[in-house]
Formats: sequence, C-alpha cells, structure tokens
Amino acid sequence: HGVERWGIFSGYLGDGDVTLALQHARLLAFPSLYEGFGIPVIEAMNMGVPVACSNAAALPEVAGGAALLFDPCSAEEISAALSRLLTDGSLRESLIAAGYNNARRFSWTRSAEQMVAVYQRACRPGFAGRMSRAQ
Repeated sequence: HGVERWGIFSGYLGDGDVTLALQHARLLAFPSLYEGFGIPVIEAMNMGVPVACSNAAALPEVAGGAALLFDPCSAEEISAALSRLLTDGSLRESLIAAGYNNARRFSWTRSAEQMVAVYQRACRPGFAGRMSRAQ
C-alpha cells in the first residue's frame, strides 16, 4: 500500500530515541497483535502525536477513544487509517486533544501507589488462606 515510501519502521528504540522520534512524528501507527498495556500509545498521546492503533488486546481500553482503531490483520484498514490521519487535519487535531486528555489518566506515581495497595492487601494476615480456598 505504499507505506514504505513515507513510513519509518524502526524496530526497538531506547528511551531517548523514542522521545526524539515522537518529537518529529506526524503520527504513531501501532499495529500490535497483542499488547499487555500499550505504553507507546500513551507516550505518543502525551507528546501530542495522533495515534492509529490495533483494535486488539488492551489497546482499545488504553487508547480510551483517543485513537483511530484498525484491524491489525487487515492491510486495507491499516492503510485507510494512516491515510485518514495524514490527510484529515480536523481528525488529527481532535485526536491530539483527546490524546492529551486520555494520557492524563495514567501516571507512574498512580501506578506505584496502586501496586503498593495490592501488596499491602496481599500481606494482611489470612490473605493466602483466602486465596487457596478460592481456587
């Protein structure tokens, strides 16, 4: 579908390279078939980069309606989504604004606080016994 003419297929990037790439990106295409969370989607949104991503696994929930979703197994859907993001300025602007709002739902501090709360509940007396009876 001609994507190779204007897309960059980078493979793995370190943190500094991710930031640099996103600073110069017109969009983030994320055609993942399986994603446990989708940090690249949030990173892009936080930097004002519109996102087109897979409608699989955790990505629709993480994207929170702030991304253009596509079937990652359909070259036609991926191509159409990228084309729309590159040519429809009002769509780009609305996804950028929605992305900023969506990215605010997530923070490392909040994640750490929630993990501490889980560990504290797990360390309460009798927790392990309740778990074994539930299985």
